[in-house]
Amino acid sequence: MNVLIKDIMNEEKDITILVEGEIDVYTAPQLREKLLPYCQNGRTIVIDLSKVDYIDSTGIGVLIGAYKAQRATYGKLILTGMNARLLRIFKITGLHEIIEIEERTQEDGQS
Repeated sequence: MNVLIKDIMNEEKDITILVEGEIDVYTAPQLREKLLPYCQNGRTIVIDLSKVDYIDSTGIGVLIGAYKAQRATYGKLILTGMNARLLRIFKITGLHEIIEIEERTQEDGQS
């Protein structure tokens, strides 16, 4: 299983992390390694999951850890680009009420 992770910093020093592939027990450590260093400065971090097809409990754990780290530094964590399957997982677990999820229209015509 492979995952590609790319980080982009804008002029305001906010971070967008683009993730592509599957986030599971094998790839979650890569996401954690890339994500957690940014969770120390109270900035906004947007995680773009539009190219993620699958996430398991390990991947969700990484996102929860990032959320907690952001909250401790008064930063903001936003998840965006989720497909219906990922969004359903977050709604079933109740995480959509805790972590900010930005729903937007997908390129495939679904909203």
